[in-house]
Amino acid sequence: MHDWKSLSHVRWDCKYHVVFVPKYRKKKLYGKFRNRVGGILRDLCRQRGVELLEGHLMPDHIHMCLSVPPKYSIAFVIGFLKGKSAVLIHRTVLGKRRVSGLHFWARGYCVSTVGLDEETIRNYIREQEKDEDEQLDLEFDEDE
Repeated sequence: MHDWKSLSHVRWDCKYHVVFVPKYRKKKLYGKFRNRVGGILRDLCRQRGVELLEGHLMPDHIHMCLSVPPKYSIAFVIGFLKGKSAVLIHRTVLGKRRVSGLHFWARGYCVSTVGLDEETIRNYIREQEKDEDEQLDLEFDEDE
């Protein structure tokens, strides 16, 4: 049976596959920095009651599967995550203390709804790095 969540007067199951990138698509998400950014995003999701079902940071982008309560629009949640995480990344990870002009993420994002094929989407997010490595390892014969 389907596992529905509930708020007062509503039963819901709103899941989204979200992708966004650092400014200029710079390859910034790696090593210890990667773990700290992941922790920051998990904490911010928890603050708003958003459930981070699956997530994977690549060096130049991030995939997340989010379960968002219907009281929040997906645009609000993404704006909150990108805005607050940029400030926290600059303060805690990069050590800058400015209040304004703290850009980290690019302006846009990609989002799609996750229907009953949630497991397929979660596997895609989990296997993203392996698939990309396999594509990079392809060798082309110049003789052909």
